[in-house]
Amino acid sequence: MKATIVAAVSAALLGLLTCPQSVLAQQKTALQCNDEWAANKAAIQASGKTKRIFVAECRGLPAPAAKAPVALAKGQFATEGEAKTSCPADAVVWVNLRSKFFHAGDSPRYGQTKQGAYMCEKESLDAGFRAVPQRATRAKPPAA
Repeated sequence: MKATIVAAVSAALLGLLTCPQSVLAQQKTALQCNDEWAANKAAIQASGKTKRIFVAECRGLPAPAAKAPVALAKGQFATEGEAKTSCPADAVVWVNLRSKFFHAGDSPRYGQTKQGAYMCEKESLDAGFRAVPQRATRAKPPAA
């Protein structure tokens, strides 16, 4: 019985010693990685990583397959800085290439849609993009 316990403990220790370091390291939670993304978003995006890829790498998971980048037309920019340089006197908007709507800087969807680009507002209007329609608010029925 004693020999069996010693053999089992020895096998377990040998297994731990041969494990790769990544298995032994404590994995970060998705919440920790999201917090890290929020704290360093600009620098991480400047390195070319999306949030999805960053979180996967942060958690030690295989990075998801990258989608082919969308070809941008004339007047469309991959970064907000490029757009601001192109139109210093005009507002920069985020255009959704799929829906043909644009989002102003105060919109929660600004820079967030899957297929989009930064553009000067005037150029986006000339290219056929429309402002996001404002949602109608329903009036609450009178209290009884």
